[in-house]
Amino acid sequence: MLRSALILILLSCQPLYAESTQNHGIAMHGSTKYPSDFPHYEYVNPNAPKGGRLNLGAVGTFDSFNPYIPKGNAGAGASMETLMTTSADEPFSAYGLIAQHIEVPEDRSWAQFKIRPEAKWHDGQPITVDDVIWSLNTLKEVGHPFYRFYYGDVSSAIKISSDTVKFEFADNTNQELPLIVGQMPILPKHYWADKNFTLTTLEPPLGSGPYRIKNFEPGRFIALERVKDYWGANLPVNIGTNNFDEIRIDYYRDETVIREALKSGDIDYREENQAKAWALDYDTPAVDQGLLKKVNLRHYKPTGMQAFVYNTRRPVFQDVRVRQALSYAFDFEWTNKNLFFSQYTRTKSYFSNSDLASSGLPDERELEILNKYKSLIPSDIFSKPHDVPQTDGLGWPRDNLAVAQQLLAEAGWQVKGMVLTKNETDEPFVFEILLYSEGFERIALPFVRNLTKLGIDVRVRRVDQTQYINRVRNFDYDMIVSGWGSSESPGNEQFGQWSSASADSPAASNYAGVKDPVVDELVSALVQAKSREELVAHTRALDRLLLAGHYVIPQWHLTSQRILFWNKFGLPEVTPKTGTSTNLWWLDPQKADQLAAQSITQNDEINASWLNYGLIVLFVILSVFAFKRIQRNKS
Repeated sequence: MLRSALILILLSCQPLYAESTQNHGIAMHGSTKYPSDFPHYEYVNPNAPKGGRLNLGAVGTFDSFNPYIPKGNAGAGASMETLMTTSADEPFSAYGLIAQHIEVPEDRSWAQFKIRPEAKWHDGQPITVDDVIWSLNTLKEVGHPFYRFYYGDVSSAIKISSDTVKFEFADNTNQELPLIVGQMPILPKHYWADKNFTLTTLEPPLGSGPYRIKNFEPGRFIALERVKDYWGANLPVNIGTNNFDEIRIDYYRDETVIREALKSGDIDYREENQAKAWALDYDTPAVDQGLLKKVNLRHYKPTGMQAFVYNTRRPVFQDVRVRQALSYAFDFEWTNKNLFFSQYTRTKSYFSNSDLASSGLPDERELEILNKYKSLIPSDIFSKPHDVPQTDGLGWPRDNLAVAQQLLAEAGWQVKGMVLTKNETDEPFVFEILLYSEGFERIALPFVRNLTKLGIDVRVRRVDQTQYINRVRNFDYDMIVSGWGSSESPGNEQFGQWSSASADSPAASNYAGVKDPVVDELVSALVQAKSREELVAHTRALDRLLLAGHYVIPQWHLTSQRILFWNKFGLPEVTPKTGTSTNLWWLDPQKADQLAAQSITQNDEINASWLNYGLIVLFVILSVFAFKRIQRNKS
């Protein structure tokens, strides 16, 4: 009896909540790389000097500084800090920024953050728990619909004390939620108290980060200045970063003008995204002499999927055989050789350039997952490795077009009078490729040429950026060129890309309109994965099912950063696997002086050359004039 009574007393003393741990950081799976006393990240220069200005270029325009609503075209503004920040050399780990530490139970059913006492806004007021709670509620209620979707499983934020906030989650199977709320932008409640958060604004908003807006001209430029008394400057996660005193972003109409601005020295840095320009547009003396550095920097980050994307909401693209058929009309090999100087790799996965990409036949762990749905998914997934159509690169993919024609016939389409028509209705096969980038027109047109040979009437339409955004939001397109980025630790964003619920939401990025209950279950299982091995297996299984659905025609990816910059910057010795970032760079005074001296010398040589040329021209003119005068005198 006594023993039983003691057991009952002990059981009654057990905590109502699961045991929790308090840490300086949190990893999606396993442990964080950096311990609680780490001084700085390994890929920074902790002694990087502060100072100087970095000039950047951007395409397009801006008409707002509020990026958290679905209105306007937001430009770079005052930086808003988050509770935690991620490292660049781990799959997905976060460390305290505004938060001094994070506390989570083993099942991750909630997360609790303690706010640093030194954290403050640019007006000197402290960042509070009330700011955190207001930020969550505001973003979910009146912010961009994306936030309502992304934070949908965050049921509430509770004030535990003056410096501690607790997030409770509706679903304790989503292992990523503590990291998701840790990345939420924290907004100043007192600043927005007398303002309408739902409206665009060109009043620079109050921020809390290392930079704030110094000056701007709508649609033309934004100048950011480093906050001298930034509260987080000495945190381990910030040491060696944010080194420029000023960052200026000039807006240009198109990429061609930006390239000329770089070569003339008006901007300092560019990451080139066009193969033709990389190959041909930088053959200048500045590059030859090393004044303008041209660097192809290998990276090891996932490159995701860029593709021609079908809108399967359109009846013409609802048959998977039709979608598969059109993929045979895209001649990547010819495109890569003739337009890209053979710089690209064909994309064959939604998680390309990573261990998350599927390849070959499913392995044992993948089969455990996929066998549950064997009667619901294409049988080819189990017996035939997925691949993309290939050609000889000569520009006439006759065999591929024959395969396409056969698939179209199986789907009920046949050519009548050189026009592909539906058998039952004689309706012609017509669709439009919607673009906003001029550069993609030259890529789409050879694809259109091959489609025309199949009897398909394809039109390419290019619109301005604003119209493009509005049409995509309203699903008003047949096909677009778009894509989905990827990280080493895919998670909650997969719901917005592939779930049935996201297919009808303009806030999501389910551009293809995927609605598949098996995809829904795989995404849920991926998000709930409790180990890295489990995450990889479920991601590969999801990849296989998406590829088998032929929702896109995969294009290409690049496994390096093509960067150009004037040789006046210092770069850290260690480059993270995700690639370099100007946030880690600094102005090197010695290099800057040498560059200035070399530029002056080069200009003097150019001026001397022009002077010599001018003297020669003058001499020729005078000689001709003298010769004509002699001839007149003789006559």
